[in-house]
Amino acid sequence: MHTVSQLKSGQLTGIKHLKLSESLTSFPLEILQLADSLEILDLTNNSLSSLPQELTQLKKLKIIFASNNCFETLPEVLGQCQNLEMVGFKSNQIKYVPKNSLPPKLRWLILTDNRIETLPDTLGERPRLQKLALAGNCLTHLPQTLSQSTNLELVRISANQLTECPDQLLGLPKLAWLSFSGNPFSQSDININSVPEVPSSSFSLQNVLGQGASGVISKASWNTEQTAFPSDIAVKVFKGEVTSDGYPEDELRACLKVGNHPNLVQSLAQVNEERYSALIMNLIPSHYKNLGLPPCFNSCTRDTFPEGFTLSIEQIEKIIVQMKRVFEHIHSNQVCHGDLYAHNTLFDEKANIIFGDFGASTMYHMLTEEQQTRIKQIEQRALDHFIDDLLSVCAEKDQQSEKYNHLKQQIAH
Repeated sequence: MHTVSQLKSGQLTGIKHLKLSESLTSFPLEILQLADSLEILDLTNNSLSSLPQELTQLKKLKIIFASNNCFETLPEVLGQCQNLEMVGFKSNQIKYVPKNSLPPKLRWLILTDNRIETLPDTLGERPRLQKLALAGNCLTHLPQTLSQSTNLELVRISANQLTECPDQLLGLPKLAWLSFSGNPFSQSDININSVPEVPSSSFSLQNVLGQGASGVISKASWNTEQTAFPSDIAVKVFKGEVTSDGYPEDELRACLKVGNHPNLVQSLAQVNEERYSALIMNLIPSHYKNLGLPPCFNSCTRDTFPEGFTLSIEQIEKIIVQMKRVFEHIHSNQVCHGDLYAHNTLFDEKANIIFGDFGASTMYHMLTEEQQTRIKQIEQRALDHFIDDLLSVCAEKDQQSEKYNHLKQQIAH
């Protein structure tokens, strides 16, 4: 974190990444002193409602974050920033997105958790667009021009007011990660009772194991001796608010609809109380580790891995076989995971995997047969990318093997 006083004193001259959070109500023009170096500007958690025309002086600016501010309109000056690739204005009060507010080199647009009802046709006229996050708005339709977005790979449109399935997305050649739950067109009255309900008083939360956009996962213990459930459990308590992927209740329902599988985190019970929703799961053994890391700014939609991380071709092949079974199981239950990635996969030394995180998942049984087919094809691309990413960390000695070439050919076809 940096300060305006540091800017004024000249201490930050030459930096590429500036982060300011000081309850700012106006844009500090001292930032312009960094015009020759600044590439990433993070103004998250302030009280800004506008940006000055002088922003265009930041010729090297590639990324701007202004989440948790007071913007009601996406600033038009952004569209004049010639090298700007990533725009993140999550959790503002944005109602209006002007047609000229989208930069020409836009790759990644985050407008999650705002009040947007319509988007301009110019959104589909940004040929480099790869990632589009629009969950938690008031959208009733999407621009038809998005059918031109041939490089679009990831879309989040959950928790909106879309009355029809946006078919202009389903035929996109590179779309691989899609979530659309919590819209009128994807509503379902299906009743899922695949696991029993228990009261929150039946267990006690212990140490936190991890947390994501939709909730916090903790190790837990039963308050009384149990015969119906394992003694080692984990509990995900949902936050109960819209996330970057949609509504937590949609995640819970999709997770329950999928049911159990040897390579999925096993659901045991659920809590449905006023202001308290939770999923009780099997506790994953501690020797399981994350298979990958989330995408970075440069990779945009593709997973990353720790430096020096490798897998043998035998490990890769075993992991792929398991993930293909998971894929078929999920889609046999008419659920799209929406986030099929190595970073949502745990593995052990024997290459056994456990797949989880249904935050972006969507039930799709209510769609037409053709739409369902296209949804599965979209997620098949995610599976292909998963395989390709694993092959990118294949041990060098195995990269000329028959198995390696066979897996490469499977992706190509």
